[in-house]
This record gives sequence, structure tokens and C-alpha cells, in this order.
Amino acid sequence: MVDDPAVRTRRDVAPRGGEGADTARPAADISIVVPCYNERANVRPLVAALSAALRGRAWEVIFVDDNSPDGTIDEVRALAEMDARVRGILRIGRRGLSSAVIEGVLSSSAPIVAVMDGDMQHDETCLGALIDAVARDGYDIAVGSRHVPGGDNAGLANGWRTFLSDGGIRLVRMLLPVRLGDPMSGFFAMRRDLFERAVPRLSGTGFKILLDVFLSAAERPRVLEVPFIFRPRVAGESKLDLLVLLQFLAMMLDKLCRGFLPIRFLGFCCVGLVGILVNLAVLGIARRCGVGFAEGQGIGTFVAMVANFWMNNAVTYRDCRLRGGRMWGGLVLFLLICSVGAVADIGIARAIFSNDGRWDQAGAAGAAIAVVWNYAVSSTLIWRVR
Repeated sequence: MVDDPAVRTRRDVAPRGGEGADTARPAADISIVVPCYNERANVRPLVAALSAALRGRAWEVIFVDDNSPDGTIDEVRALAEMDARVRGILRIGRRGLSSAVIEGVLSSSAPIVAVMDGDMQHDETCLGALIDAVARDGYDIAVGSRHVPGGDNAGLANGWRTFLSDGGIRLVRMLLPVRLGDPMSGFFAMRRDLFERAVPRLSGTGFKILLDVFLSAAERPRVLEVPFIFRPRVAGESKLDLLVLLQFLAMMLDKLCRGFLPIRFLGFCCVGLVGILVNLAVLGIARRCGVGFAEGQGIGTFVAMVANFWMNNAVTYRDCRLRGGRMWGGLVLFLLICSVGAVADIGIARAIFSNDGRWDQAGAAGAAIAVVWNYAVSSTLIWRVR
């Protein structure tokens, strides 16, 4: 059966078929965590491939589905009724690969966990080598690598994905505590206890959970890279887009700040900076069109607030984004909140300026208060972050 973490876990149903199906299934030594979204067509082929690749091992696969509209969880449930090694977690109101992996790993009791995508692009025949490196050879983490001899990333869909992957790798190598050819890999195996110790420091944001683990580990892990060839996608479509890149940059900022500032707050501030540029651009256009300064500033401020709402909804609060009527209601509330913040900004700035005459300090203090106000109230009333 399939378990929802908000309800309960059911693992006591005897399978009706499939390899290794018996009434007293031994505990799994290996858990394969597969975060997925709209991967219905790949569920059965992936389980069949795992059965062949892990023959003779005690394993289970945990699909963590972010409420896919294509019915991915229904396919997982149908398969779980026949094979007790298949489990599923359905997440409602939560999105994101990294957070899905965290929930999947924490639902496992196996000493070794492996993570792979649900799109069949990771070569399951390499799982044995990854698992043996941890279970037999004493490594903490074994990484499926496209950037060591024998590996290849030819399966990347296009030049844009290749650029994002290669650029990200060059950036993070400067921050990693270990030498790693492919720190952006989403295909790896590791000791579950090491992962659990890192969980309190994980950002849980974006798609690069392995990088998050390396940057959050309290001690330097022993790592082995195993070459694999990244295969072309057969079914479904890639989830990599510009928003994923922005989430990656936000996670890097979070690590550079050592978690002192919430990652959502950092994202909110970055969106605010973009809003300032939008405001200035609209003001410039209005000026060239002969609009007065006060009117142009009003138009620019309104457009900037709308742009900020859209970007925050799409990026900062992507895992709980508003849609349909809730989105329009959220926009109205966001405009009201930001208007109050703008009034507070002006009032505080004037008070400080009248006291010491420093316009720069007064402006910075007013802006800081407005940003904190907008972030706190927006998170509480609009997106209602858990």
C-alpha cells in the first residue's frame, strides 16, 4: 500500500505477485528514493529495471509524488498492490525535489539510501556499484558521476541544460569541502544516518539535494565517484527551467550566509531588488512620454509591486504558489501590504532624517523596516508558509 506521511504508513499488506513476493518480506537493506512529478509513464519501467539491477538484494523503492496531475501516485498504488517493495508518499501543498528526497529518506529504515530521478535517465545498472561502495568499501557517499572517465552527460536535452549544469558545477567546486567531479548529480547512495545528521542544516530548496548535503555535513564525508552515462529522456518532460536556476542561486546564498538568514527572506530581498529596477525602468519610460514625476513614480511603483508579487509567487513561494482566484486575491492583499510598508518606509526615514540629517542612513533604515514588514506579513497572510 501507499503511505501518506500526514496519515500513516502501511507496510503490512502481503503482495499478490512479483519477484520476491511473499507473506513475510524481510526488512529492506536498501531504499531507493525517487522524487517524481508527472512521471506516470515511467513508474512501471523503472520498477522493472530496478528488479533486474538489484536482483538478490533486499530493497524497496519509495516514490515521493508532489500530487502529479497525470496520476503518477495512482500508478504507484496499483503497482504497490502487487509488489510490497513499492511504496509511495503523496505530498499535497508541497513541491520541490530536495524536500521530497528528505521526506523519502526519513520514511526509510534501511541503513543505505539511494536517490535517483524517476525519468529513467539515471542508469540503474550502476546502483550496485554505488551501494557496494557504501556497504562494503566504507565510503559515506557514492556519487553517480557524468564527469569522470567513463561518464557522459549526453542525455541532457539541449545546450541550455548543458550550460546550466556545467556553469553550476564550476561555481560550486569553489565552495565544496571535497574534490568532486559532479557535485550537481542527482544520482547517489549514502549512509542514512549521515543524511539524518545533516537534515537540520539542509535548506530543502531546489533540485540539488546532494550539493545541499555536502555543504551541510558536520564532517567531511568519504566520497567515491562512479561513472555513469546520463541517458536521454524517453517519456515525460524535463523540469529544469529558469526558476530552478534561481532556486539554486538562493540555496548558494543560504549556505554562504550559513543559514543566518532564512532562504525565503533572501529570495524575497532579491525579488525586491528586481522590483526596484522595474520601478526605475517604468519611471524612465513615463518621463520620456511626458508624464509628470509623481504620476510616473506612482505607475512605476504599482508595476513593480505587481512584478514582485508574480516573481515571489513563482520563485520565492514556488512550493505553495497561489493559482486561480486565490492568486488574484493574493495580489490584492500583497498590494495592500506593500502600500502599508511604503508608508512605514517614508515615516521611519523622515523621523531618522530629522534627527541626524543623514539621508542615506535614514533611507536604508526605512527600506529595511519595509522589507521585513512585507516579508513577515506576506508569509503569514498570503502564502501562509508552514
